[in-house]
Amino acid sequence: MKDTLKPGLSHTLCFTVPESKTVPHLYPEAPGFAAMPKVFATGFMVGLFEWACIELLKPHLDEGEGSLGIHVDFGHTAATPPGLTVTVTATCTRIDGRTAEFEVRGHDGIDEIGGGRHRRAIVRWEKFNARVAAKRAQAG
Repeated sequence: MKDTLKPGLSHTLCFTVPESKTVPHLYPEAPGFAAMPKVFATGFMVGLFEWACIELLKPHLDEGEGSLGIHVDFGHTAATPPGLTVTVTATCTRIDGRTAEFEVRGHDGIDEIGGGRHRRAIVRWEKFNARVAAKRAQAG
């Protein structure tokens, strides 16, 4: 990780919500989800918020590094129908060793749709992938 990663850095990401990111598409095999309204799913919102943090981190990582989400604490406060564009702003609030913390907010042009805090661990993909392979082997 480069020393350019500092608290206070922000990144903004815009995403137009397609129907495929609505609640019935989250787990199509789950009848409870399938019966729900076609609005931006909380699960997809969490992924979008993580994406903004990943993009903020990208220029500050060394070759072979990436990040993994290790904690989310988000509220989803307003429904967003397909076709609206969600603007997400992620701000780095803290660096602690190889962990970065963020404040994240999303707005759909009409309402703030959610926000909260997120934490990501900076990892070396080679080491991480080796641990996953060992776990897979252990599981049989």
